[in-house]
Amino acid sequence: MSEIKPLVYVILGAAGSGRREVVADLIEGGVDASENVAVLLAANEVDDPADAQLQNCSRWHQTEDNAIAADWPAGATVVFFVMDGRASPVDQVEMLKPWVTSHGAEVGRVITVMHCGLAASNSRVVAWYDACVHFSDIVLLNRREGVENKWFSELKARYHKLCLPCLVEMVKKGRVHNPALVLDSTVRRLSHWFDEDEQNDWTALIAEDSDTVIEDDADDDPDDMPDDEDIYLARHPSGRRMKEVPDIAKLLD
Repeated sequence: MSEIKPLVYVILGAAGSGRREVVADLIEGGVDASENVAVLLAANEVDDPADAQLQNCSRWHQTEDNAIAADWPAGATVVFFVMDGRASPVDQVEMLKPWVTSHGAEVGRVITVMHCGLAASNSRVVAWYDACVHFSDIVLLNRREGVENKWFSELKARYHKLCLPCLVEMVKKGRVHNPALVLDSTVRRLSHWFDEDEQNDWTALIAEDSDTVIEDDADDDPDDMPDDEDIYLARHPSGRRMKEVPDIAKLLD
């Protein structure tokens, strides 16, 4: 019998998107009481009222050589890893994989919490979120106050046209409709980065689910990178990313 590995749920999204209140809801409504849950929060994240709802919460930080520094929470069987909401999701995802592997864990799901008000106000924020969604199994639409229905319709139409396999769900007052669905470990992400066997079955998911959901790689030449290299992780010989994402910190300031 194979050993059951501890699970890591990766939480992406911009600062202020309500990630921690969503995490608290997921833990309360979606994690079995027998599990030992911990939360690892990026050191640069400012304190939030929702922190009071998070038990066994500690901080992780990025080292000078671009690695994640954090001990595995003692006894934890489920860890919610909240990324830095003012930094590149691509760089952080790249750093996270070796950390997860070194602790004998596996990624349960990658979850993006979208600040819809922020995204609706700036197309560059949408481009930043595109990178998050590329790695995600599910996208949670939060902070929807004041956003016109037309924007959501256009967003969903774009997702449908691009046929990404990840799910999209609404958040209402910090809560999701079905926490168990969000935490289900079925792989629905486009990127293979966290796949242990370097493959997933998202193409079959697309074929069977016409409501699948972002990325727009029209400006990228597929001949510029190997077939098996992730479009966001790929680099030019100079070290620059082939597909760059906007600096979210500048967009938040």
